[in-house]
Amino acid sequence: MVRGGVLLASIAFVLVGSYVAAQDRKGIRFWNLTLYTITSFQMSSAGKDAWGPDQCKNDRDGTVDHDERLRITGIEPGRYNVKLADKIGRVCIVRNIEVKDGAVFSIEERQLTDCRR
Repeated sequence: MVRGGVLLASIAFVLVGSYVAAQDRKGIRFWNLTLYTITSFQMSSAGKDAWGPDQCKNDRDGTVDHDERLRITGIEPGRYNVKLADKIGRVCIVRNIEVKDGAVFSIEERQLTDCRR
């Protein structure tokens, strides 16, 4: 009977530990290192133009200020193209961004070479 109790306690400890670890994960985040506030941020698998939902909706005010981080949802690790719009009216596409699980990826102003107004 003691062995069964120890086994159950061990299983419970592992399950609780896994739950806590999952809660501590920050997930995938984007760091805005461009000069301006981003008003729209969509992602598509690299090589495709199948833009997903506006990730800016994950932020309280619906925008991503310079030097602010944004929680990204519904995306698996991989390579993506990003389409973003900023407050000065630019719409830019940045290609082949690497996204890693539990990590922060950034886009800098110098990467904004494919833009239109």
